[in-house]
Amino acid sequence: MTPISATLVTGATLEGRETLIAAHLPAGVRSAVILEGLPSGSTVLYPTDTLDVYRVAQACLCCTGNLVLRVTLNRILRSRPGKLFIGVADTAHLDQLRSWLQQAPYDQLLIVTPDLGAPSTQALENGPVSPTSPVQ
Repeated sequence: MTPISATLVTGATLEGRETLIAAHLPAGVRSAVILEGLPSGSTVLYPTDTLDVYRVAQACLCCTGNLVLRVTLNRILRSRPGKLFIGVADTAHLDQLRSWLQQAPYDQLLIVTPDLGAPSTQALENGPVSPTSPVQ
């Protein structure tokens, strides 16, 4: 079984994370997105034939939100998308989340790729910003 490419996406706003994910969706590849946080009226990503969008309430995904993330992730993995994005609202425990995704059983199911970082709120206020490249 070929592992699924998984990318963590960070950013100050849900809209920024969604916009960045939308810019990196591979054409013609069935993808899935887990977004931490609920939209405040408008959204960039909508489910389609090639895109599954899952939204979870904002909570630290490696701590209090871990059970919700596990259940959602396991459901997604059963459908075998070609690409997975996980939009993370709080980067405080990003290293722990990345490490958790690289441990059993997910180490056999996922390949964690370099993170993507959406522009900060301050950068957005300073003018138009194109999606950033992977965060190292």
